[in-house]
Amino acid sequence: MKEFKVTYFFDENHYIRRFIHMESFESAEELIRSERDQYISFRDSRGIYHELNTQVVRVVQLSEYFRDDKNNSTVTPPNRH
Repeated sequence: MKEFKVTYFFDENHYIRRFIHMESFESAEELIRSERDQYISFRDSRGIYHELNTQVVRVVQLSEYFRDDKNNSTVTPPNRH
């Protein structure tokens, strides 16, 4: 499964973002198209529940998302003199 970031823009300063897991970009795009002009509901990455009328959205942006794996990051200890 791939992860995709969907951003719904209402104007230049206001947007809602959600993450979806789909097999391909084409299947994610198909989902977004199927939700056009209707109410959808989802929880965001913080667990907040949203109900969104996609009819009032001005722009929808869809992109594949690549999370940084924070478990494999190298941490440099602080210098001690």
